[in-house]
Amino acid sequence: MITQSKVLSARFGKPDSCALSGYREDGGYVTYLDTLKTGQPDELVATVKESGLKGRGGAGFSTGMKWSFVPKGTDKPIYLCVNGDESEPGTFKDRQIIEHDPHQLLEGVGITCFAIKSHTAYIYLRCEFAEGIRKVQAAIDEAYAAGLFGKNIDGSGFDLDVYVATGAGAYICGEETSLLNSIEGIRPYPRNKPPFPAVEGLFGCPTIINNIETIANIPHIVKNGAAWHAGLGSKDDPGTRLWCVSGHVNKPGVFEIETGFSLQELIDGPCGGVRDGKLLKAVIPGGSSSRVLTVDEVARTNMDATSMREIGSSLGSAGIIVLDETTDMVDAVLNLMKFYAHESCGQCTPCREGTPWVVKVLERIMSGSGRTEDLALLVDIADNMEGRTVCALADGACWPLVSIVEKFRHEFEAKIGAPVGAGS
Repeated sequence: MITQSKVLSARFGKPDSCALSGYREDGGYVTYLDTLKTGQPDELVATVKESGLKGRGGAGFSTGMKWSFVPKGTDKPIYLCVNGDESEPGTFKDRQIIEHDPHQLLEGVGITCFAIKSHTAYIYLRCEFAEGIRKVQAAIDEAYAAGLFGKNIDGSGFDLDVYVATGAGAYICGEETSLLNSIEGIRPYPRNKPPFPAVEGLFGCPTIINNIETIANIPHIVKNGAAWHAGLGSKDDPGTRLWCVSGHVNKPGVFEIETGFSLQELIDGPCGGVRDGKLLKAVIPGGSSSRVLTVDEVARTNMDATSMREIGSSLGSAGIIVLDETTDMVDAVLNLMKFYAHESCGQCTPCREGTPWVVKVLERIMSGSGRTEDLALLVDIADNMEGRTVCALADGACWPLVSIVEKFRHEFEAKIGAPVGAGS
């Protein structure tokens, strides 16, 4: 039986969950202030590395390892950028943190900055998060007023300034180098790598970019130790995660559960089963850019990075989209591809031209005017997009597209040559 392990979400729902007074009553900022006085940056980086914490934004890279890439002895300022763009369809967990416990995030920002020797942090939020932006800024103002940010914090000799930066609602700004360009006020095209941001990032200086959920984990890891976090959930992918479940379930929402649990048990248990007694048809397990899973695959899938890799998909941003038997998979993938075509920044030809082309082919199939060769064409277009662009937006469009074409080919074939409106 699946039970929630509330670490990041422990204070969600409290009447004073966003207030500094309530956060400090629950022990907030004690770890941060102790760290400033007695902590050692290199030891903190090692602790986070040993904890096994992986980035919660989608790529799943070791957080401590990323921190260690900051050049030693650099004479340039070091920046921390917290990625709260959260525009992956099916994903809404970072929003919970900024709206229900922003000081948890800010304590993580403070400890992270001390660990990487940064004195300036930017929390990047998409403009649609109006309530979250207001609450994060209010929490920052409270922290400054209490002497938790600013100059010589609590007599430690450590200075830190924290700012909120807002994007204009472009999906591409969730890509880390596009985010940097957005903060700098220039067109948010993804940058070529190398150089990687840890070496040359914001304003040409070393920069660490982490997701909101990733940073919110830091106070708990530093307080409880690397072994504590490494012992939660799956050995190879430890910790709790905020799992977003949407789509055709009776109880959608955000569930904090240790990694490694059964996806089928999550749907049948905390999510209350597929809605209206319908049968399960498919699940997109990690936000819209992950490969779809069939019913049989769901039944034998555990939610950790290793298990997902073995079955050919990924955890991504932990956005689980459940689809029942009534779902038209051709229409579903068309809806996704329209999103990617709209959100392509246009910098790279394969993505700029490929995503609208995919939409046109799918619309032709949906209209009943499709051709048998269209299925091979879709796969061929994807093959000429994946891995051929500066960022992974094209890859993220190809993975659900190809997996749905391959696993639900019969639905595409049923529409090809059918009268207009058939099967819709």
